[in-house]
Amino acid sequence: MIKVLIVEDSPVVREFLSYVLSADPDIEVIGTADNGEEALEAVKRKRPNVVTMDIHMPKLNGFDATRRIMETYPTPIVIVSGSTTAQEIATTFRALEAGALAIVPRPKGIGHPEHQATAKELVQTVKLMSEVKVVRRWPRPKTEPAIRSVPRVEIHRASAEVKIVAMGASTGGPIVLQTILSELDKDFAAPILVVQHMTSGFIEGFAEWLSQSSGLPAHVAADGEYISPGHVYIAQDGFQMGVKAGGRIALSTDEPENGLRPSVSYLFRSVADVYGRQGVGVLLTGMGKDGAAELKLMKDSGAITIVQDEKSSVVPGMPGEAIKLGAESYVLSPDRIAGALKNLVKR
Repeated sequence: MIKVLIVEDSPVVREFLSYVLSADPDIEVIGTADNGEEALEAVKRKRPNVVTMDIHMPKLNGFDATRRIMETYPTPIVIVSGSTTAQEIATTFRALEAGALAIVPRPKGIGHPEHQATAKELVQTVKLMSEVKVVRRWPRPKTEPAIRSVPRVEIHRASAEVKIVAMGASTGGPIVLQTILSELDKDFAAPILVVQHMTSGFIEGFAEWLSQSSGLPAHVAADGEYISPGHVYIAQDGFQMGVKAGGRIALSTDEPENGLRPSVSYLFRSVADVYGRQGVGVLLTGMGKDGAAELKLMKDSGAITIVQDEKSSVVPGMPGEAIKLGAESYVLSPDRIAGALKNLVKR
């Protein structure tokens, strides 16, 4: 049984979440808490396998409760968000910086057409996160170092100017993307295109958070727009994203690939076709195999390809599938991926 602690200040929502989770035979709700202080005590006493966390609570909010849990009794934490606007969702993503593993929308109410789908997403996320081995986060120092050291990674290849970087991620991807992008220079000399598997309705808030937290301008891509160096373009909900000759975004409603739209596979294949050896492909943490075969296609076209290492991946499925195919030029941790990109993309 997966033991779950529900942290939520609304009695109605607590009861609803308990109903949704307890309906699964593999999940046992072992307790609830209505604020962050109670959550800390409950984690200490009950030792749950997963905590579902609200953000806006009295006494101690979800951000601070998440950070303190990860500093004392590290436990997989899933943020259950009732936010609806892009700005609210962007704020919710801060919980990932505090140590939460995933953010999912609060399931729709019983009788709503989307109830079953959204309840299933919460249950599946809780089950998946229960398998993740989390580590303790040490308390933050009072003063942060002025300059962070990014490991230098030597990349050996025939000379070819990098014109584009394509990145794909799923479960665990947002914080890894933020880590990589925040280490890149503000005048990074190539555009970055990103497919991040995400719940519908969250992508605008994700783009806003990524822009705020990484320091690079990030926004949801629009069909036909020209791509510019140092900018991050994120695939829209429900559209495949590729590129056209001349450096323009191409969005389409082509069929899902690997059950996904947007899919990493579609992006990587498009970049291989248009840019060949002038592209870089990066495949990050995630469940399944989306992008793995197409990363091999990029490599075969002469591109440099990078996959995230297993140790740092929340779910190593996608990068692991790429390695099985021999699709990788390099296997690196997120900070070393940033170092590799800085070395590859010269001003």
